[in-house]
Amino acid sequence: MSRILKGAAALLGLAAAAEAGGTAYFYRRTMMRYNAKTERTIKMSGVDWEKYFPLMHERSAWMMEQPHEDVWITSHDGLKLHATYFKGDGGNKAVICFHGYTSKGLNDYGSLSWYYLKHGFRMLLIDERAHGESEGTYIGFGTMDRLDGMEWIRWMIQEAGEDVQILLHGNSMGGATVCMMSGLKLPEQVKGIVSDCAFTSAKDVFTHVLHSMYHLPAFPMIQIADKLNRRNAGYGLDECNAAREVRKAKVPILFIHGDKDIFVPCWMCEEIYKNCASPKTKLIVKDAGHAESYYKDTEAYEGALDTFIGGIMK
Repeated sequence: MSRILKGAAALLGLAAAAEAGGTAYFYRRTMMRYNAKTERTIKMSGVDWEKYFPLMHERSAWMMEQPHEDVWITSHDGLKLHATYFKGDGGNKAVICFHGYTSKGLNDYGSLSWYYLKHGFRMLLIDERAHGESEGTYIGFGTMDRLDGMEWIRWMIQEAGEDVQILLHGNSMGGATVCMMSGLKLPEQVKGIVSDCAFTSAKDVFTHVLHSMYHLPAFPMIQIADKLNRRNAGYGLDECNAAREVRKAKVPILFIHGDKDIFVPCWMCEEIYKNCASPKTKLIVKDAGHAESYYKDTEAYEGALDTFIGGIMK
């Protein structure tokens, strides 16, 4: 194994391996369900989350006191997918929420539920494939999740009626997912998209992490991991790129990002925003790290949602 791959293997906790084995270990750590650990992702975000725990716990406890139920669908490739559904006041506004890498719907939207449920929204909190209670072996970073998202939209229309007005909200991997969904032919019930700290593609974010956190070049690890993913999962790490997909977007999009994000750098938001073909607006939150924007400046975040939703929903 080369000196670079030896260094990468050591940093990732692998003492010795053949070159392909070291890359395979990196691949398993990032792309496969059983090695994707929430604790590691939280640490890599660089955010001191403990200071927000009191608010998070209070909001999450309130959310779980609201009437809710588990719902299930089957994906186009036969996976059983899970979500948690909050009917709210049963009105004609609904938000479908997509979480971040290694998380699940109930974890990422405990605080924002306070906003959405109190504003009369139904909420559907998705467990993306290979996360939470949803089936799946490979983490697709939005590539397959965007197709699953279309099935969840159809579920919501059937549940809430043809006159439902739907908002898609995603953070981090979920933000990339909803941006990738913007390039699909969305039903007319989808009125807008909120993308919080989205990355352009899995390839870009892995390359950034290798450079910034491990001080290693991406070559050849990314290229080999890409081949492994194509062989095992059927698609590459740049198969679907959020910055490319938004060139086909038709619905309005609100982009949110923290300017101190070290995990998914703010330039990725700027790149996606620049390429977006639909009506767009942007909130860059000062001094906010990865997925921290809502907590760093709640007033600005909710104000941006108020303005955005007020312009797309009746």
